[in-house]
Amino acid sequence: MGIEQRSNAGPRPVPVADPAGATMRAVVQHRYGPPSVLESSEVGIPVPGRGEVLVRVGAASVHPGDVFVMTGEPYVVRLVFGLRRPRQGIPGRDLAGVVAAVGKDVTALRPGDEVFGWSTTGTLAEYACVPADHLVPVPAGLSVADAAAVPTSAMTALQAMRDVANVRPGQTVLVTGASGGVGSFAVQIAKAFGAEVTGVCSTRNVESVRALGADHVVDYTRTDFTRAGKRYDVILDNVEAHPLAAVRRALAPTGTLIPNSGRGGRWLGPIGRIVAARVRSGFTRQRLKPFTSVEKRQDLLTLADLLRTGKVRPVIDRTYSLDRAPDALRYVGAGHTRGKVVITV
Repeated sequence: MGIEQRSNAGPRPVPVADPAGATMRAVVQHRYGPPSVLESSEVGIPVPGRGEVLVRVGAASVHPGDVFVMTGEPYVVRLVFGLRRPRQGIPGRDLAGVVAAVGKDVTALRPGDEVFGWSTTGTLAEYACVPADHLVPVPAGLSVADAAAVPTSAMTALQAMRDVANVRPGQTVLVTGASGGVGSFAVQIAKAFGAEVTGVCSTRNVESVRALGADHVVDYTRTDFTRAGKRYDVILDNVEAHPLAAVRRALAPTGTLIPNSGRGGRWLGPIGRIVAARVRSGFTRQRLKPFTSVEKRQDLLTLADLLRTGKVRPVIDRTYSLDRAPDALRYVGAGHTRGKVVITV
């Protein structure tokens, strides 16, 4: 029996050959290294197992975590993703597309449904097998590219603002890297929670951060927020360009600082800064709270509601085709994205 796939141009089902023995275009990686290690290849279309969904990928987004996995640096990531080479040969985690087929015991989704979410088996391909509970319906009016831009970065921002910092109406929140992937979502989510938000960014991004709803914008090329004399209830530091002690100067006496750049040494990455933050947190009333976000379907549903009501919108910097995935990862790795980078399939 064939699979039914819905084209991105409209709702009419388009027949697709049974995946057994069929192939698809995919980006593959056989070793760690720079973007040049990524190759375009023909591989077998995966078959959904029990509780899984086969998604015809319309778009996938990439973020700094994908760069870490591609390069294998900091080396600590290899303990999770493979010592000598990535265990998963297809990179990418976030996706949006159309359900092409469902496996056994999947009842909430059916072929033709537009969905977005995350996969642990690679998304830079024409098809991806995804656990059904990693997907939710795309909100009406949201494009496939916008939907693909949401999962990892927006969930990180949501969990930082809601779960770690417990942002409440009237609080003051500062977000560094406010024009980036996580930062652009964090500014909007903090505003949706009723906070007074300050975004820190470069000169070229001042107006775009203001357009996200930031009450105040600090141009870091002109002003050092750690020396400006203002103190904040919450600081989400997505850049970590200043020493921990300097950032704490801008934190209220009982405020919460969330370091979130993922950067650090070549071997252990941010672990040294994380340990330092936790140690110092034991000797101050300030809360120093590095964290690791965890994808949750309920959080994706919360984000879908925020998108549906217009309180949050994705910002897409650049869009690349699948065969230009190396260029997309190279651009993300440079560290100056304005919002998200999306790969269309």
